[in-house]
Amino acid sequence: MLFRTSAIALPVMLSLAAAPALAADADFSLTNESVKGQMNFFDSRSDIQAGAGYTYHEGSRHLINGDFHAQGRTALGNLPTTAGIGFRGVAWDDDDDLDGGAVGIGGFATVNIPDVPGLSFTGSAHYAPSILSFGDSDDLTNLELRASYRVIRNADVFAGYRYINTDLDDSNGDINLDEGVLAGIKIFF
Repeated sequence: MLFRTSAIALPVMLSLAAAPALAADADFSLTNESVKGQMNFFDSRSDIQAGAGYTYHEGSRHLINGDFHAQGRTALGNLPTTAGIGFRGVAWDDDDDLDGGAVGIGGFATVNIPDVPGLSFTGSAHYAPSILSFGDSDDLTNLELRASYRVIRNADVFAGYRYINTDLDDSNGDINLDEGVLAGIKIFF
């Protein structure tokens, strides 16, 4: 196995306990079949963004991601936007004796809607070809779309869609590591 659940649980719990001292924000999201926690270590004013997350998917599938992006503020039309370009590494383990991972290249953008204070839309896309994949993964696609609303100064609620898919080595088809409509909260420190 690529990693064991117990080896993951301790670092995740310690990271969550230290979140206010080490992170800029933390979010928690649910789909019908999965739960994900994500921490980002720099706010939107920083020139870089780094983060880490853990996803548990029903059926004992575990995913860990690490993110590193150059980020900056720009505009799409007249809409203030924060965009980032960089990498997302994903390692996964499934109870069906499958495991793997990849380092995807891509980015994200968050567009704020000035006419509706607090409303924003975020999209991210990362793709890892075979050369950047390992284990049972032959490639990996990671997409996420969100609509967020700032309910109080330091917390958002959001809804969206997440899709993480990998083709398997040796022409064994593909597997959706996580897919579905999601809802969650994001807390800013």
